Amino acid sequence: MKYKAPSKCPVCGEKLSITKLGCHKCSTSIEGVFEPCEFCRLPEEELSFLKIFIKCRGSIKDVEKEMGISYPTVRGKLDSLIRSLGYEVPTKETEKENEEKKAARNEILDKLSNGELTPKEATEKIKNL
Repeated sequence: MKYKAPSKCPVCGEKLSITKLGCHKCSTSIEGVFEPCEFCRLPEEELSFLKIFIKCRGSIKDVEKEMGISYPTVRGKLDSLIRSLGYEVPTKETEKENEEKKAARNEILDKLSNGELTPKEATEKIKNL
């Protein structure tokens, strides 16, 4: 039986590194400091969710059906997985800010194309967004 390698030190909680690799067939071993892949460090629950998400081709509706959970629960699990992989999950506030900046940028570009702004003025306004 094979076990999943622990990813955190049981003493201090820091990330563990792999220091020895071995071949089961010929008994060759290699020692050093190796980093496991980012997916290897995922907790079992998140890894299982990721597999289902991929199997469902990223369709949240299909993940809902497969797991028997609600849309908000799927989104919560997906957000948790994204954070575990080291990425930022945008909040509603940052999404709203981005939409407002995009609208302001488009307005500036419209004014530029209509001749209401010079290229220099438009550039300055876009820089200040």
